[in-house]
Amino acid sequence: MTLPTRLLLFLLLLAGSATAQNATYVSAQKGKGGFPLAAAGKTAALYASTQEWPGVLRAARDLQADINRVTKLTPTLATDKAPTGREVVLIGTIGKSPLIDGLISSKKLDVAGVAGQWETFVLQVVEKPMAGVDRALVIAGSDKRGTIFGIYDLSQQIGVSPWYWWADVPTRPQTALYVAPGRHTQGTPKVKYRGIFINDEAPALQNWSQEKFGGVNSKMYAHMFELILRLKGNYLWPAMWGNMFNVDDPQSPVLADEYGIVMGTSHHEPLTRAHEEWKHAGKGAWNYQTNAATLREFWRGGIKRMGTRENIVSVGMRGDGDEPMSEDSNIALLEKIVADQRTIIAEETGKPAAQTPQLWALYKEVQDYYDKGMRVPADVTLLLCDDNWGNIRKLPKVGEKPRAGGYGIYYHFDYVGGPRNYKWLNTNPLPRIWEQMHLAHEYGANQIWIVNVGDLKPMELPISFFLDYAWNPDNIGADQVAAYTRQWAARQFGDKHAAAIADILAKYAKYNARRKPELLDADTYSLATGEWAAVVADYNALLTRAEAINQQLPTETRDAYYQLVLHPVQACANLNELYYTVARNRQAAKAGYATTNALADKARALFAKDTEIKNRYHALAGGKWNHMMAQTHIGYTYWQQPPADKMPDVVILPADKLTTLSEPTIEAADYGNKYISIDAENYTRAVTAGPITWQRLPDLGRTAGAVTTFPVTAAPTAAPGGTSPRLEYQVQLTSAGPVTVQAYLAPTLDFLGGQGLRYAVSFDDEAPQIINLHTGLIADNGNRPWEKAVAENIIIKTSKHTVGAGEHTLKFWRVDPGVVLEKLVIDCGGLKPSYLGPPPTATGAPAVPRAIKAKGIGQR
Repeated sequence: MTLPTRLLLFLLLLAGSATAQNATYVSAQKGKGGFPLAAAGKTAALYASTQEWPGVLRAARDLQADINRVTKLTPTLATDKAPTGREVVLIGTIGKSPLIDGLISSKKLDVAGVAGQWETFVLQVVEKPMAGVDRALVIAGSDKRGTIFGIYDLSQQIGVSPWYWWADVPTRPQTALYVAPGRHTQGTPKVKYRGIFINDEAPALQNWSQEKFGGVNSKMYAHMFELILRLKGNYLWPAMWGNMFNVDDPQSPVLADEYGIVMGTSHHEPLTRAHEEWKHAGKGAWNYQTNAATLREFWRGGIKRMGTRENIVSVGMRGDGDEPMSEDSNIALLEKIVADQRTIIAEETGKPAAQTPQLWALYKEVQDYYDKGMRVPADVTLLLCDDNWGNIRKLPKVGEKPRAGGYGIYYHFDYVGGPRNYKWLNTNPLPRIWEQMHLAHEYGANQIWIVNVGDLKPMELPISFFLDYAWNPDNIGADQVAAYTRQWAARQFGDKHAAAIADILAKYAKYNARRKPELLDADTYSLATGEWAAVVADYNALLTRAEAINQQLPTETRDAYYQLVLHPVQACANLNELYYTVARNRQAAKAGYATTNALADKARALFAKDTEIKNRYHALAGGKWNHMMAQTHIGYTYWQQPPADKMPDVVILPADKLTTLSEPTIEAADYGNKYISIDAENYTRAVTAGPITWQRLPDLGRTAGAVTTFPVTAAPTAAPGGTSPRLEYQVQLTSAGPVTVQAYLAPTLDFLGGQGLRYAVSFDDEAPQIINLHTGLIADNGNRPWEKAVAENIIIKTSKHTVGAGEHTLKFWRVDPGVVLEKLVIDCGGLKPSYLGPPPTATGAPAVPRAIKAKGIGQR
């Protein structure tokens, strides 16, 4: 194969792998005009001015180390005098680096669209930039973080994963690295502040940090700050369960500012003071009506300590320890609290409060205060929140007057609270994150995006996606989420297995989202229909594939693969088979089947296997991640976690109670034979109207995909019917009579703040029945419809119809934006109960039982 042919194929491969993000600009082949970052046993020298930000100089040293990781060659890094030589890399911030400013003034560096922007960078190959230098690769940023992001963008392009330390992702060696000529930029981020919240960090991250670093301190945070910046994030709420970021290690906030991380505190920690500080040093009650002066001095200390370091200051007040305020709190009092806090901010910073970034989090009951009329100054960002389960509660209204402080979103990948904690493994499928954050973007909530990530591990993939999507939501469409996952897998493990690994990553998150592991028990799925066996078969098939890939990977990649792919699949396959086996044991005991006690023994073995899987994770990389998978997850009895995993109860029968009968084998899934089940995306016809179109959301939800309408900001359809937007499904009914239509819908909340989101359904020419998703549903602990919706990750609504035998058109009508349809089931009578509902059927024929292959994993 000729060099031009190889280069063409290489470029085509890059183009195919860059569908979800910006194109690749680094190659192992020189190509036309390629800049040799490393070639022929040498590397280009690096240069950054001593006048640069310390964080930029630190990132430049990281680039130096990254080039060595890839090539085993270490470039020189000069900061004192301008380098000379054939090729150099010049790094600097506009307005901070004299060398960069000189290139701009001499018109050798094009900074159009960069200068004056927020966190924007450009990489450009410049010919004859200065005397003694033939060519330079210039990395220029509009500000400190812009330059840092440009540096780390190049690091990722040469093959260093942002997760090289946090997930032990190895770097694939290269002997040559060439940067394509031209300008390379990712533009200005669409979301201004993009960050993570370390929360619920005991026992995992807390004990890991204590063992490895002596505490949750600056030594640990140095790794976290670097990761956030490599992922092009800029914002952090630090660990706060028994931790005090600014007190435990005073070097932590200093280091954050040097790195370029904007710090904040959680929704219930005003004016940079960790709640743990009040527990240690506060005097009197956490009550502004009775202890205002003490609280003001406490908060004043936080702002004084902050100094000039970058922070977004949380304002407002919740009850003591992440609890609601007392019932006698009123809006006037809360508005006075915010006013007094802003006075403190102004006095301690010596400038108007509006010049210090602030947020007010409308978390839980605080949103009720807002809905009842409480307001804060327009420069304060309103941080809108989800329901702790990934469903956004409120968004700005279309056409609403803009706020100077804008709107943001506080989202969750991890949560402690009702109806059940979920902290152990990733249960956050990317298509659902995309759908909810797409709503946020379209409605203009783009000042702050922050996500609760628990212990950080094992949320590597959703964290990457959340921050990448925040940079530019327009870069990743609904139909590009799978491509994003493939690209992410390729960056960690190479191209050979990327597609297969991406499919495994997507499927295990999808399966886990059907019901979070902490919510599982022996009664979750139906034994009678074969549903339990089918669920276990799904997990086991995934595990077989994951293990096969593991055997084909290079040894140096397997630690990363176990953390990111194999461990969660193995752990969840084992957990589901545990509960399945317990369910079979209990059923067998009722009938005295001969297999009763053997099933109990198998369940105990699977419970022990859970510990073995955890211990294998903790032994990786010489014990680097010890404690990180110590989160309990078996034996919940209410919302709070058990102190230790508890073996589910099984039944042991004495010999005289056992019969010679064997447990019956379910050869095929049986949900009855008088129903039709249709995945939403398998419609016969989609009818659009005006600007409203139907959009497939591939892989969203329990099925192969879901359907919604775009634009999500379009006004409701006043009267569904006639030519208004709808989906049509051609179905064949074998008998006449009453039927029930079950619509399976994503658990989207009424983010419009009206009377609930609606859709309509009809057969043929009958009048559409308008159905409200949210009748009786309020996103609050104790509300049974909401607890059921989030626990099952679905809302199922029904409508009743009377139809004749023969062919019919089932119509699903659009009424409100944001409604996401996953599946429709027509129950003609006798549909057997199950958790997931019946699998898809051929619409023109009665339901056909589905064969089941449920190979056990007890010996793995």
